[in-house]
Amino acid sequence: MRQRYFIELAYKGTNFHGWQIQPNAKTVQEFIENGLSTICRETIAVTGAGRTDTGVHASYFVAHFDSEKSNLDHPNFTYKLNSFLNSDIVIFSVHKVQEDAHARFDASSRTYHYFINVQKDPFTQETSWYLRYPLNVDKMNEACAVLFDYIDFTSFSKLHTDVKTNNCKIYYAKWKQDDNRVIFKIKADRFLRNMVRAIVGTMVDIGQGKISVQDLRDIIEAKDRSVAGVSVPAQGLFLSHIAYPEEIFAGTSIFE
Repeated sequence: MRQRYFIELAYKGTNFHGWQIQPNAKTVQEFIENGLSTICRETIAVTGAGRTDTGVHASYFVAHFDSEKSNLDHPNFTYKLNSFLNSDIVIFSVHKVQEDAHARFDASSRTYHYFINVQKDPFTQETSWYLRYPLNVDKMNEACAVLFDYIDFTSFSKLHTDVKTNNCKIYYAKWKQDDNRVIFKIKADRFLRNMVRAIVGTMVDIGQGKISVQDLRDIIEAKDRSVAGVSVPAQGLFLSHIAYPEEIFAGTSIFE
């Protein structure tokens, strides 16, 4: 009987064409599948909790795979797997889970952070967006409150995606200023393709006084991507947490 495992990991997305395997492109999924298949000496397919775009990072990500081996949740296996992987990827741990547990479909929420630098910093240019114009963070937080009044976020979705609905329930959204960084945190039950980067682009327009908080309501209600702000650069975006119900895990777990 094959055992299902969840992997906790992180990766810097700068040098990858996103998570999902693509022809003639370097992806995180491909590296992990090759590492697992080599160590386990069997062909292993990995399913991620979602797919991040080119240049987007994950400070916390979850994927699942099946194996004939039943002892892969040992720290020695995690150490060995890390030794096979690109330096931009780290495996934190491997956990046994129930045979029908699914990294994508069982996730109850996801959290993203977006980092903006308002002062040029050569050490964060691959992990934040440098924006030299001042931002009104108070106004941007006023705009965050608007998001809770809606569930249809078509105006912030990449066009022509294969999802059945553009409805999302947002649980948390807030901006904070931390010295020269402005940080956005958003948590929801699910996200649409490009949704966070489009929301951030629209919020930045509010923070610069280009549009009003009321304009954000009009943008959401229009259900039209062309009326929202631009999609901000990928390098500032991090998938930072994924939550799961405790009952899907076979034993003790650090997931929350």
